[in-house]
Amino acid sequence: MAQTTSSRSNRKVFYILGLFNSLMLLQNANCYEFKVGGSGDWSVPLDPNANNYNQWAERSRFQIGDTLSFNYPADKDSVLLVNKPDFDNCNTASPIEKYSDGHSVIKFNHSGPYYFISGVHDNCVKNQKLHVVVMADRSSNKTAASPPPSPSADDVPPSPAPSSEEAPSPPTGSVEINPTPAPSQESSPPSPPKNGASSIVMSFVGSTAAFVGSSILLGFC
Repeated sequence: MAQTTSSRSNRKVFYILGLFNSLMLLQNANCYEFKVGGSGDWSVPLDPNANNYNQWAERSRFQIGDTLSFNYPADKDSVLLVNKPDFDNCNTASPIEKYSDGHSVIKFNHSGPYYFISGVHDNCVKNQKLHVVVMADRSSNKTAASPPPSPSADDVPPSPAPSSEEAPSPPTGSVEINPTPAPSQESSPPSPPKNGASSIVMSFVGSTAAFVGSSILLGFC
């Protein structure tokens, strides 16, 4: 009896671990890596008067967990994450974050606006800058179903009028009642406990595979 209870507890633990890893896989499979401007090239636009990067961002849909990659010569340029006033004025003196490795991949950890400018002031003045708006997490985009409307007073059917006829009285005389037979006291013998060793092994293998897959996806996202 104790061995059967222990086997059931072990199986529950493995099932929970497998479910958790599966959820992690599903969540991270939705993340997406954007390339800035569509090509990933971070440079001064050919037309300095055009907001090419912002026009591209307006056509894209960024959400929490997505990443944005920038490619540029590390010895000549960089990417600065700044606030809105510094974005508008191309102020490169006090960025929130600075990226200068030549291939920067930035992850969106929260919703709201992100402001990026070139680390070279003259490039920023020539519209090498980007404003991105990140939406909420994909898992929270489900809208709750609206409750059905309450019925109005006009829709309630009228109650039926009481009948003037009286219900017939029960018949007089003795009524024979057949006694119900008592349930049998004999019980079927308990079935022998099932061997859960194979279930535990399969659950462990599935959980391990899900955990490895989750770790791989987390590395990419």
